[in-house]
Amino acid sequence: MKIRTRICVSLDGYVTTPDGLPAQLGDPAWSPEAFGFREFQASCDAVLMGRTTFEPALAAEAWPWDDLDVFVLGSRRPANTPDHVVVESDPARLLEKMRGANRGGDVHLVGGPRTIETFRQLRALDLLGVIVLPVLIGDGMQLTPSLGLDTRLTLESERSLPTGAVEIIYACA
Repeated sequence: MKIRTRICVSLDGYVTTPDGLPAQLGDPAWSPEAFGFREFQASCDAVLMGRTTFEPALAAEAWPWDDLDVFVLGSRRPANTPDHVVVESDPARLLEKMRGANRGGDVHLVGGPRTIETFRQLRALDLLGVIVLPVLIGDGMQLTPSLGLDTRLTLESERSLPTGAVEIIYACA
């Protein structure tokens, strides 16, 4: 099991717009298919995220993780959370539960900088995937302030996407 993340960042380093929306929504070319998100998620057996990322899915028209196990780092279980979703406030315990339930596939860490850094500090994050968008946002949340200075990354792969974005994948040491 590998824990992999895939986060979009604007060319000027923001993972959210000033109003808190994911950076990819600021790119007019955005679609889950064009950016490979559906393909990426199809290669995983589970998703792992923080409560802030999870809560909007509760109001979605369709559940976004049909055949995936769902693990949420949060201090409380949000109302209307499906019974099969594991919610845990301690990241190490959540990691244990996730490993115990793993069916042999990878885990998509869906989340923002704090959640990514939490699991990186536990040395649980295997691959950090960044999609650099050809947009300038100017303000919002940045990926880098939350990452520790001890982060050692090794380039695994890079590729240009048809939209003009670039995907870069690093192994976390």
